[in-house]
Amino acid sequence: MAESPVILHEKQFQEIKSVLARLCVECIARVVFLVDRDGQPMAFSGDIGDMDTTSFSSLAAGNVAATTSMAKLIGENVFPSMIHEGERESIFISIIGRSLLVVVFDESSTLGLVKIRAKRASFEIADILDQIAHDSANRSIEEAAFFADITDEDIDSLFR
Repeated sequence: MAESPVILHEKQFQEIKSVLARLCVECIARVVFLVDRDGQPMAFSGDIGDMDTTSFSSLAAGNVAATTSMAKLIGENVFPSMIHEGERESIFISIIGRSLLVVVFDESSTLGLVKIRAKRASFEIADILDQIAHDSANRSIEEAAFFADITDEDIDSLFR
């Protein structure tokens, strides 16, 4: 059975943006992203500067896919989070179901702070994403029921 299309309403999008904005402030992060596992940016908060957010999101998803494959090779199912530490900036990635929470931060913050705050934000975002999936599934059922009353004869009559 095909997956139900996910429909993100403005209220839910604003709830996600609010969580990301709060996380960005609490972590003293440069920018915080929510990305789907296919590499599409869903939302962000913070200073992106001249960053190519589409490429960044795609690379983050590719990184998670590669790391998940490495985890399986050593007998782990998944690594739920990843960290990339640079000289000036670092990236923390946390897996939330089919989404990724990505935090870009510098020496103004600490990895411990980012991990603690990102964990709480992950639970909040997971709840919002679960509600979105639930609402989308219910909508698909309602739409299927609406179209169930249409017969082949009804469709044929449209083209006569």
